[in-house]
Amino acid sequence: MVYPNKREYKMSKTQKMIFISLLVSQAIVLSFIEKMIPLNFSIPGAKLGLANIITLTSLYLFSFKETFAIILLRTIMAAFIGGSVSGFLYSISGAILSFLIMYLLMRMSLEKISTIGISVVGAVFHNLGQLLMAAFIIQNLRLVIYLPMLMLTGVVTGMVVGITVKFLLGFLRKIKYFN
Repeated sequence: MVYPNKREYKMSKTQKMIFISLLVSQAIVLSFIEKMIPLNFSIPGAKLGLANIITLTSLYLFSFKETFAIILLRTIMAAFIGGSVSGFLYSISGAILSFLIMYLLMRMSLEKISTIGISVVGAVFHNLGQLLMAAFIIQNLRLVIYLPMLMLTGVVTGMVVGITVKFLLGFLRKIKYFN
């Protein structure tokens, strides 16, 4: 599925700011919903990554700068509302690393890699970013023992997020601002 060039969207600056604000608030809500879901992956740090639905969606709809702003705002605000400093550090490291990798993949081959493929790679790098931050904080590289298990959960959760975003983008293409 090919998506129109980001520059083709017909939104005023105000409409774009409102839509970005809605995406930030949705990402925050999704992160809190995720905390309430009683899933136990038995792997420290493994999560569904529901807020990444918003990150991936915004990668298809907005520029690098706007998507980066969405990631920063949602991560900072979620940490202020219901997180901790260490949680913020893990979240921001994973979010920035996965964003950069997904952005590079999309720039290199938008039509060759599906939304699901980009999401899986993003989820894997999100886990890697969090693991590297944890190793840095506790000064112990032996945490890489969790890497294979985190990669597996990243593939599974990345597929779920990718499928969701694929359907969401299909719906958004029907809205007058994105057609």
